[in-house]
Amino acid sequence: MTSAIATATSSASASPSDSVVLPTLKVIDQNTPLTFTKPSKRINEGHDVARFLTSLAYRDIGIFVLQLNRALCPRQQPGASSAPARVFPLTPGSPSSSSPILALQALLSEISELVELAPPDPGPRRFGNVSFRTWHALVEDRIDGLLSGGLLGKTLDLAAGAAREEVGSYLIDAFGSAQRLDYGTGHELSFLAFLGCLWKLAFFQGENDDEDMAREIVLNVIQPYLEVVRKLILTYTLEPAGSHGVWGLDDHSFIPYIFGSAQLTRPIGSSGTEPMPLEGSVAGAPKPSDVTKGDVVEVQRATNMYFSAIGFINDVKKGPFWEHSPILFDISGIRDGWGKINKGMIKMFNAEVLSKFPVVQHFRFGELFSWEEDPDAAKPTQSVHMANQPAQVQAATAKRPMHPLSGTSAPWAQATKMPPPPGPGIPYSRAPPGPAAGSVTSRPRPLRDETSGTGLTAAQTSVTRAPWAKDT
Repeated sequence: MTSAIATATSSASASPSDSVVLPTLKVIDQNTPLTFTKPSKRINEGHDVARFLTSLAYRDIGIFVLQLNRALCPRQQPGASSAPARVFPLTPGSPSSSSPILALQALLSEISELVELAPPDPGPRRFGNVSFRTWHALVEDRIDGLLSGGLLGKTLDLAAGAAREEVGSYLIDAFGSAQRLDYGTGHELSFLAFLGCLWKLAFFQGENDDEDMAREIVLNVIQPYLEVVRKLILTYTLEPAGSHGVWGLDDHSFIPYIFGSAQLTRPIGSSGTEPMPLEGSVAGAPKPSDVTKGDVVEVQRATNMYFSAIGFINDVKKGPFWEHSPILFDISGIRDGWGKINKGMIKMFNAEVLSKFPVVQHFRFGELFSWEEDPDAAKPTQSVHMANQPAQVQAATAKRPMHPLSGTSAPWAQATKMPPPPGPGIPYSRAPPGPAAGSVTSRPRPLRDETSGTGLTAAQTSVTRAPWAKDT
């Protein structure tokens, strides 16, 4: 039987004129007996990542991300080819008319206000502020009450409260680690799972069609969540969790780059049945290179999630953008528009978030996001990304045969069979300017960028280049 995942894969290679039916996250039939369990950790060693990539949870995360991503793609106006495309910007301060969205906004607001009850400790320290543990404990203590009232309570009052416990576990995990005083893309992934659980339990059903509701989830729930997280990072100086350091896309987040690039892609038909565009931008979109221009970022961050994330980087980091965010700088040189960037972000999310042990090792599995194997999952193949697992994990897994891994071969992502990491001599999409005097990036004689003629060091060309930036 052809899976919904395979449908998404085939649609990615369809021409713009083709009509495709894309999968959406299924709502559970609540007329059947429902069972819930407290989610538990299952990814303990490197080879467990391979097993995760064949699980129902992995399948459902992929479908949900693509569903939300597609909802943000601009739409052509029906019957008016010359009319401006319909776009979906952030609208700060604009109230939602949807009861589920309002309920989640109120939830996030209550969680954010708990910061006032846990002011940061004034003592000197090298890493995160210990008062974050106080804040996190307040959330844990109140989580049952936060999820018990109103529409949320009605939805989660299933199986004698077991649904509340399962869904609440993902919400607790979505705001960082009290033990490590850090926050990263694994916690962000837990918030996606929290929303996915609510989708499966029909929390979002009834007021809007699926696409309109998916759009509201991103613009009016995920963006406010990111704002709460940024407040926590600034208040408690949270460390990046599992960060690649300067060679990572972002210290803390990934999904705003997916959805923000989707907001700026080339429009598809008003019916929404075309595949996602693989290149091009909507009319009037800022250029990808504008992420390096502080004045443009300040204007665009109010309406676009990609630029909002860039703006936060500018708030907390100083120095040349190309120096502290080389991967994002690299991406800014893409000339095929935001559609190309969006395609690449999907690939990169699969490779750098879902397929990396340091990120997914803390993800928990229950009944709604299940560790059970997907019967339609493609047979895994060895991936170059396993080589990047921590040494202690490799040592632990050396005692038994390695389960083959398909870290970059997500069946739900467009063009996800990513090439091996580029070696020396493969040019940047965009070359940085020459390093400033005394810069930490002042290095030996550079190689030459074939596209711009400017210099790049061998270390830069082999490490900092975005893995999907090469034209395919």
